[in-house]
Amino acid sequence: MTTAFSRLIRDVPDFPRPGILFKDITPVLADASGFAEAISAMAEPWRHAGVERVAGIEARGFILGAALARELDAGFVPIRKPGKLPAETFAADYGLEYGSDRLEIHTDAFQPGSRVLVVDDVLATGGTLVAALGLVERLQAQVVGAAVLIELTALQGRARWTAAAPLRATLRY
Repeated sequence: MTTAFSRLIRDVPDFPRPGILFKDITPVLADASGFAEAISAMAEPWRHAGVERVAGIEARGFILGAALARELDAGFVPIRKPGKLPAETFAADYGLEYGSDRLEIHTDAFQPGSRVLVVDDVLATGGTLVAALGLVERLQAQVVGAAVLIELTALQGRARWTAAAPLRATLRY
């Protein structure tokens, strides 16, 4: 899918480590019409899905997730790096293409059965998205799907998405 905002995505070689080609979305965020177009495109598949909460993954997933929550008339729940949430949390460790990390969510973030959309900026190897999925499911919420702005298809992260719910990427590289 070609979009007007896709021209704003900048490739940054060797970030955060040598050999990684980072897809930088900050120019999209800085452009009012580009950002609006990106959020509208990400929201489109979910407009009639009954999303009650959007769970955004730190850090760029916060930006996209909060805007999507507003667009979908849903609440927003942050999924954060360790030690950033003030109340009791559940945690999940996961692997990245360049290391490992951990995510946390408040233990009371959702009521059982809440309809949740998981959001991140980029799907690469899939570790981050799968860890977030596990946290949402641990809270007995119903995952209606996952939305990412960019999917890096060569890294085959989609294959790790085992949920029955759909995974939608707005742009695929």
